[in-house]
Amino acid sequence: MSKHVSKLARAAASKDDGKNDSGGMNYLQSLPRRWVTIYIPLGIFVFILLFPFYWMVITAFKPDAELLSRTGNPFLVIAPTLAHFKKLIFDTAYPSWMLNTVIVSTVATFTSLAASVFAAYAIERLRFQGAKKVGLAIFMAYLVPPSILFIPLAAIVVQLGLFDTRWALILTYPTFLIPFCTWLLMGYFRSIPYELEECALIDGATRWQILVKIILPLAVPGLISAGIFAFTLSWNEFIYALTFVSSSEVKTVPIGVITELIDGDVYHWGALMAGALLGSLPVAVVYSFFVEYYVSGMTGAVKE
Repeated sequence: MSKHVSKLARAAASKDDGKNDSGGMNYLQSLPRRWVTIYIPLGIFVFILLFPFYWMVITAFKPDAELLSRTGNPFLVIAPTLAHFKKLIFDTAYPSWMLNTVIVSTVATFTSLAASVFAAYAIERLRFQGAKKVGLAIFMAYLVPPSILFIPLAAIVVQLGLFDTRWALILTYPTFLIPFCTWLLMGYFRSIPYELEECALIDGATRWQILVKIILPLAVPGLISAGIFAFTLSWNEFIYALTFVSSSEVKTVPIGVITELIDGDVYHWGALMAGALLGSLPVAVVYSFFVEYYVSGMTGAVKE
């Protein structure tokens, strides 16, 4: 009888503990606590993140009268206009700037990805002596500031006769794209089991067949992640484009918008913001299509 009573007492105590625990969890999930710990900080972060883009959009659609007016609400557009976009597209060389940016970014991205795939595969899968040190040295090369590299690169570009051409940018952008892409792909290749490669070697596959038919299909998220990173960096690059290109028809969007839409101390803010808005859309579209692969590739690259 006493044993039965003690069991009932323990059951009642455990039930009370469960209620207390449930009450505690309910307190943690209460609405005021969620506002303080989640909604308000997240709202502040989103506001700080999106406000510059909002300001760029409204400035691009504001007429000059509203831009120069000191009255009215500066955060709203009273009479939207497309005059700034018309000026940008038909009165400047913006279409050629956009074409140059697309060509340079695409070619530099694919060139850097090809070199990074071979380098990362050799370092991570061939297991030669000193591979880790080589990988670390490649990543350290990425940490060298472009403001230091563009001086010797400028001399090389001039000697090769590539100054003021697209090739000057296509051949110099991989100097900062390849190191990081190689480091990123090294981490992702490391997450692929070695047993797959060993089984393929036993079956008579060559290294090239293993790379093309096994490693690359499994590393698609990592490749997309590295490609998005390389494309974004080359699209927004400023120092090399400013140094190696001077003709208006060869400039890229970041350089053309800054140098061609500012007359002395007069800033054409409407056209400037319209150019920045149109220049940011391709990168945003690329991210929106491949964001899942980008996150997966970054996770696989840094988890080890």
